[in-house]
Amino acid sequence: MDFKRATDMLFDRIDHADLAKALGVSVPLIRQARLDLAATAHRSPPEGWEKAVMRLAKGRAERLLSLAEHLKRR
Repeated sequence: MDFKRATDMLFDRIDHADLAKALGVSVPLIRQARLDLAATAHRSPPEGWEKAVMRLAKGRAERLLSLAEHLKRR
């Protein structure tokens, strides 16, 4: 693994589109659900958001741990 590939993995991130896809909703809905509760455009978070966020977080953590282990073995 070279520097570019390692840092690409490190800098990779989860974004609005990833969460929207995991929940089967639109990106605007995710953005609206993240707004302050007092905002007129605020919407309730989609049902099941906790499990989707957990799955995405665990996947991201696993990828970072794998990267760290790979570099440690070098």
